[in-house]
Amino acid sequence: MLNFEIPNMSCGHCVRAITEAVHQADPAAQVQVDLPQHRVQVDTVVARDAVVARLVEAGYTPA
Repeated sequence: MLNFEIPNMSCGHCVRAITEAVHQADPAAQVQVDLPQHRVQVDTVVARDAVVARLVEAGYTPA
C-alpha cells in the first residue's frame, strides 16, 4: 500500500485525473482518495517511483 499527500488536489477533476494516472502505471491498482485531507492510498504491485512519475506527469506533486 502506497500513501501520498497531494497538496494541489482540490476537486473532483483532480480525483479523476489522479486515479487515471495511477491506472496508467497499474490498471489493476485500487485507488482511495480522501479529497478533504489531500491524501491518496494506492494498493498496487508497481514500484512507488513508477506511480510518482505518472502523478507528476499528470501535474500533481505527491509528498
